[in-house]
Amino acid sequence: MALLVALISAFVVGIGLVMAAYLGVTKLPEYMAQRKLQGRLEELAAPIDEPTIGGGSLVKVSEAGPLPALERMLSGTTRGSAMGRWIEQSGMKVSISGVLLVGVFFAVICAFAVMMLTRSPLGIPAGAAIGFALPFMLLKYKRTKRLRKFEEEFPEALDLIARALKAGHAFATGLKMAADELSEPVGPEFRKTFDEQNFGLPLKDALENLTLRIPILDVRFFATAVLIQRETGGNLSEILENLAHVVRERFKILRQVRVYTAHGRLTGYVLLALPAVLGVALSFINPDHMNMLFRERIGQILLMVAICMQTVGYIWIKQVIKIEV
Repeated sequence: MALLVALISAFVVGIGLVMAAYLGVTKLPEYMAQRKLQGRLEELAAPIDEPTIGGGSLVKVSEAGPLPALERMLSGTTRGSAMGRWIEQSGMKVSISGVLLVGVFFAVICAFAVMMLTRSPLGIPAGAAIGFALPFMLLKYKRTKRLRKFEEEFPEALDLIARALKAGHAFATGLKMAADELSEPVGPEFRKTFDEQNFGLPLKDALENLTLRIPILDVRFFATAVLIQRETGGNLSEILENLAHVVRERFKILRQVRVYTAHGRLTGYVLLALPAVLGVALSFINPDHMNMLFRERIGQILLMVAICMQTVGYIWIKQVIKIEV
């Protein structure tokens, strides 16, 4: 009877996951495009003297989330503030409590799946830990991708501001031109900086907020160069052009380094995938021999140890081939 209930539960969970994946693939792109179009239409329809939320308003509006009480409690802590900053840097329109709820949901799903696969209660905490970490891994991936894209497009913004200064415009006008001309994520970040200083916030504080939102060394160089030029004078357009040239040259060197370390990265991927591929192959060649790893206690322990050693080895290889430029 217990086996029948477990099979029915697994079937229901599987059907739910398949339906959720199908709806996500078919309906989510259309919904996101419609939401973006609706936001643009509302922005265009808003009165000129009425600032739009998140654009011209100095009041920072954060996502309330499904659990407002938990949101307020976490926002007052150091870890909660850091997590909120991570969410903002990733560009995802979610809240802290929303991320935690999604993590709990995936923790339950993964714990149930691992328990059904290993038929051991020892797999429950491991599956729960993996499932709970999935939203944070996605958050880190989106944050890294967005910051990397900002860093690649940042020289274009510097050149645009430098050309505006050469044409006789003010620095604030150059910021506005960069905000209008460049796409996500450079344009919206410069838009926030322009709006902050345009509504009365000192330029030093606005640039400091930019460096907090975008924790990249080149952005801090940019803010420092602008503030020093404001105090001591000098040719700011030439400074920004030189900074853009340095950033482009650094990316050129970084791409060369990636070419030189391609062999090490490929080795890491092969060593990581080899045990899993061999395990699947042996499952077809000799199923009884492989099932012992999942049924016997010593086999389950060996699987956990193998996964931990594979993870440590992959991280080790990745750190070896990681070269800061």
